[in-house]
Amino acid sequence: MAVNFPSFTAADLQPVPGVELGYAEAGIRKQNRKDLLVMRLAPTATVAGVFTANRFCAAPVQVCKTHLARTSVTHPVRALVVNTGNANAGTGAAGLADAEATCVALAELLACDPSQILPFSTGVILEPLPITRIKAGLPQAVANLAENHWYDAAASIMTTDTLPKAASDTLQINGTTITLTGISKGAGMIKPNMATMLGFLAMDAQVSQAVLDHLIKQVADASFNCITVDGDTSTNDSFMLIASGVAKLRIDSIDSPEYVALSKAVIALAQKLAQMIVRDGEGATKFITVKVEEGKNSEECRKIAYSIAHSPLVKTAFFASDPNLGRILAAIGYAGVDDLDVSKLNLYLDDVWVAKDGGRHPDYQESDGQRVMKQSEITISVKLARGHAAATVWTCDLSTEYVKINADYRS
Repeated sequence: MAVNFPSFTAADLQPVPGVELGYAEAGIRKQNRKDLLVMRLAPTATVAGVFTANRFCAAPVQVCKTHLARTSVTHPVRALVVNTGNANAGTGAAGLADAEATCVALAELLACDPSQILPFSTGVILEPLPITRIKAGLPQAVANLAENHWYDAAASIMTTDTLPKAASDTLQINGTTITLTGISKGAGMIKPNMATMLGFLAMDAQVSQAVLDHLIKQVADASFNCITVDGDTSTNDSFMLIASGVAKLRIDSIDSPEYVALSKAVIALAQKLAQMIVRDGEGATKFITVKVEEGKNSEECRKIAYSIAHSPLVKTAFFASDPNLGRILAAIGYAGVDDLDVSKLNLYLDDVWVAKDGGRHPDYQESDGQRVMKQSEITISVKLARGHAAATVWTCDLSTEYVKINADYRS
């Protein structure tokens, strides 16, 4: 069960003018479930994306990058298409052809060029994409395109997720109301750069391509690149930022106060979507925040935070509520910060001071550690006493249910 997952309904998700969503039951892997999504964009839209660092990236990722590189004011992205149940990864030339064929089929329905379509897939790797089923499902998805289908869109991209993930926000900038809504999916193979995740966040502001390209990197680094469930990096990870361009507000500079206000709102919404992925991590029973402070630079803080968050020994201890907190110190030690002076390090578990100056705090009691570890939400704080930099990572515990889910995933 997801850990303290925020509740929302379809009515809580605000339509974004200039973005329509349609879904279908194409039977890609399982019958009687939404598994195909089309997002049609206004011709004024700008789109930016960041993708997996996995060298074995899936065919749709490769095609998506190529199509994005061809976009311009006169040749904008007109639609995104997402299928679940099959990753179209490890499928070679045939997989690339299937991803392109998906774009061709949708382009015919929307009367645009195939290179104006961005394809996405998620699901099982090393299996051929059932392109015939996808083509057959696209007319249904196009037929029910509407601006208020965000909840159904979130449901249609799920794989091992137990709940749809979506959020909305509005803000006022220079008297103009800007609407932001996003969806994400992911529950396992979650690691920075990015995770086994898809994320789509749309707003109705006018944002130049150069500004949007800058913004998406800033947003990803503060949200989806700060989560980990199991340390695996998927072949299909993609995060897309869409500015439909329908609202009156236009942002052309990252140095403007308008950009500052917008970026703050987009980051906050992306963090909600990213944290939903961790809260719904496969078999998760605890949501864990890892904060590393007083570092020389953010890079070393992130190294240490991820080392703790990736450790199976740390994560299984938290699942068992076992205050075997020496495992955290060990993870800090092998994080790769070679000049770290551990004699100055302090470790906290919520309000409990566990280690002082590199050793067990004289007042620390195991019962205090166990009290915190029984909570469903826990914060690990590491203070390095070597500077002013900091980094935060969100993760979850590693349970017996995680093993069961992944052992049975293809059955």
